[in-house]
Amino acid sequence: MLARFFIDRPVLAWVISIVIVLLGGIAAALLPVAEFPEITPPTVRVTASYPGADSRVVADTVAAPIEQQVVGVEGMMYMSSQSNYDGTYTLDVTFEIGTDVNMAQVLVQNRVAIAEPTLPDVVQTIGVAVKKLTPDVLLGISLYSEDDPETGRPYYDSLYLSNYATINVKDAVARVEGVGDVVILGQQDYSMRVWLDPDKLQSRNLTVNDVIRVLREQNVQVAAGRIGQPPVPTGQGFQYTLTTLGRLIEADQFADIILKTGSDGEVTYLRDVSRTELGARNQDTLCRLDGRPAPAVIVFLLPGANALDTADGIKAKMRELETRFPKGLHYLIGYDTTPFIRESVNEVFHTLRESVVLVSLVILLFLQDWKALLLPVIDVAVSLVGTFAVMGLMGFTLNNLTLFGLVLAIGIVVDDAIVVLENIERWLEKGLPVREAAIEAMNEITGPIFAITLVLSSVLLPSAFLGGITGQFFRQFALTISVSMIISAINAMTMTPARAAWIFAGREPGRHGDQGKEALPWWSFALFGGLATVWLLTPTLGAWLGLPAGDGHDEAAPAGLRDTLLTWAISAIGFLPGAVAGGALGRFLIRPVNRALDACFRGFNGIFERTTHAYGKTVAWCLRQSAIVLLVYAGLIGLTGLGFARVPSGFVPIQDKGYLVVNIQLPDSASLERTAEVTEAVEKIALETPGVAHAVAVPGTSLVLNANSSNYGNMFIILKPFDERRDPSLSGEAIIGRLRGRVKREVPDARVLVFEAPAVRGLGNAGGFKLMVEATGDVDFDALQARADDLAARGNRQPGLVGLFNGFRAGTPQLYADIDRTKVRTMGVAVTDVFDALQAFLGSYYVNDFNRFGRTWQVNVQADAPFRVDAETIKQLKVRNADGDMVPLGAVAEVRDSSGPVQITRYNTLPTASINGVPRPGTSTGDALATMEKLSRSLPRNMTTEWTEVSFLQKQA
Repeated sequence: MLARFFIDRPVLAWVISIVIVLLGGIAAALLPVAEFPEITPPTVRVTASYPGADSRVVADTVAAPIEQQVVGVEGMMYMSSQSNYDGTYTLDVTFEIGTDVNMAQVLVQNRVAIAEPTLPDVVQTIGVAVKKLTPDVLLGISLYSEDDPETGRPYYDSLYLSNYATINVKDAVARVEGVGDVVILGQQDYSMRVWLDPDKLQSRNLTVNDVIRVLREQNVQVAAGRIGQPPVPTGQGFQYTLTTLGRLIEADQFADIILKTGSDGEVTYLRDVSRTELGARNQDTLCRLDGRPAPAVIVFLLPGANALDTADGIKAKMRELETRFPKGLHYLIGYDTTPFIRESVNEVFHTLRESVVLVSLVILLFLQDWKALLLPVIDVAVSLVGTFAVMGLMGFTLNNLTLFGLVLAIGIVVDDAIVVLENIERWLEKGLPVREAAIEAMNEITGPIFAITLVLSSVLLPSAFLGGITGQFFRQFALTISVSMIISAINAMTMTPARAAWIFAGREPGRHGDQGKEALPWWSFALFGGLATVWLLTPTLGAWLGLPAGDGHDEAAPAGLRDTLLTWAISAIGFLPGAVAGGALGRFLIRPVNRALDACFRGFNGIFERTTHAYGKTVAWCLRQSAIVLLVYAGLIGLTGLGFARVPSGFVPIQDKGYLVVNIQLPDSASLERTAEVTEAVEKIALETPGVAHAVAVPGTSLVLNANSSNYGNMFIILKPFDERRDPSLSGEAIIGRLRGRVKREVPDARVLVFEAPAVRGLGNAGGFKLMVEATGDVDFDALQARADDLAARGNRQPGLVGLFNGFRAGTPQLYADIDRTKVRTMGVAVTDVFDALQAFLGSYYVNDFNRFGRTWQVNVQADAPFRVDAETIKQLKVRNADGDMVPLGAVAEVRDSSGPVQITRYNTLPTASINGVPRPGTSTGDALATMEKLSRSLPRNMTTEWTEVSFLQKQA
């Protein structure tokens, strides 16, 4: 018998237990810390750009060819694309959970390569990017400028801040271990902007195509070669590299480009027909922090990385970078998801510690001997800490579910040790020596322990094989409990009896009762004293020795190797004096304390005996009245089934995660300036709301809709730390209620919706649900919007739903240039010249590149601001015909009012309108989805609906 082997070798049993604890402790220190297991489906993103094109053109010429090839790629769950008014295109392909994201990227890349030859030339020139998407946002770092005391204006504008972040911060942060991707909100990359004056071009008989051609000729990279490069005649003494000015660098160099020369020697420079500056390539979005310009560096977590360690590494890197910031430049980590992770994981650790303490107190109360207490406590420690080692081998993380599994496992693993202990005690009472009592006890209970472990494992292990996101959620939970139970069972059948025989070695056979019993040993006071001094003195000594304890930039300072070792050293130093003092005090107090405990135990024993007697009588009565008991039992089963059927279903409960998401939508075609003003008003309301710390606003974009438009705005409202919001009136839900009330009253010019944070990071950008209304037949965008608006309106009238809105707008006011191709032909104008003029003057034309600050930037040509303010200016733009004459566009084109979508969303290749909404407090997400599905049944036959993001996964679960 294996138990006999260890009973005869107690030292080996202790050594194995110590090794298990050491391995588990090392693994626990290395395990990644996360809120949940890795449950976010792998996603691959495809991006392209068609400068000057509207959403319809992008959808027809870019989206359709790419999606026709990508749809149905192996392992795909769904895909969603956005074709935007600014010519940008984004396609997100979401794969089944468990798919290798690297292989998914290769599969998508191969299919995109098939579609690339059918894309417009300019799209191919700029390039189509395919990359892995890491949707788990970890941090948002805002760079802002303080005001110059002399001028009262900021030292640096948005252009400088954005490019400083791009050049000096983005790459440095991207190199931190655990970072998956870095993007910049409010990004305004440098560009050599050539702002053309169409009137001056006409007066010099020049067209925009002339300017583009000359720029391409004179701004070109040159490889001039070398002097003396072999083979050369014998005797060549030196070898030189020849350099020349190829690509231009400064705005003045571009301005000095010669466009043409006249027969009389007259020279026309680029500066004669344009204004050249180092400006921003795109100014369609802004970003502010608490009302001041502040581009935000958004950091995404690499799948499987330790969120807390990565955040600490980023914060350390930012402190290092800050030492090199120019005067007046500062940063603030306003958006930070790690405080919630720390808080939630710490709460579970706290519960775990409480569970161990409570189990220990219960064991002491019933067994009333510290030696008997020691055995189950050691077994719990070995089982739980040993589980960490197996978790590391299985690739698990320390998250809410695995730690919760350990909390539940405590009550199970302690039972094995107690069963062994009680059976050994029983054989000791019968007169057997300690060794023989342990052997006989194990002969009796080895089988039952093994059977109980198999039964419990058979209940839990099947959930580890569930598919989809449900399986991802509960796999680690089930396996963690099962592993701890298996370790506990093996421990109980092998090493526990050996330790029991060693602990009870002084027990005389046949004697029980108070013989050899002692409630607490004197050294327990030393242990309590040492722990008390560690708890009281470690923070003080740490601050005195300069250990980082957080600053204005972050919630918690990083704990590097030096700081960790120093913390442990301080703890050890603090433990010693407390232990010595406690031990000395224990020598004097142990007897009166144990006498007091013995009196309490005697009182408890009396109460317990009376309770046991009453329980026995109750059981005897139940046996006599078995029919009544069975009837009550059947009734309870029926009530359980009824309750299960009536309890609302849900997926992941909405929690206060320390930040809120605001979506702002102005009337169609509202300018970015108007949107910025409304966003500023919402910012002010948010910052005046109790419990709010910061507001990060992004006019010009909607992260909820994943769309860019001048009438959209987005805002992250950062709440104060959790320990400053213990009052229920400062909870996230309460703050949402106050914000919704104020913005409804004070911001009538826009639709402002406040959302909770997404229930699971990486699954959507806001809480609530998202329903896709798809057009399956001939595309009628007006009908699609009308049906989606009607569905959202009916949803808002339901008692359990709130904040439903349709983000798709089919009738956004636009202008349509109706080109008379007959006139174009008869007047000798090439239709391509007409299109080039429209794109270059009004849409920004990408010419080529230049190098500066160690990077490559674009050269862009566009009409200056005064020539892009209304429709009449379009008619005055000129193109050259075959005879060399200048022809105004008004002669070959008519500009009239029109309407169309600013953004076209396609879901699984179908044109789609998305409806976002949230359940009211007290309504489950399951009921909300069921309500929307019921309302959707009234849609016409040529329209259908599908869920997406977290709602899609909930329906799959």
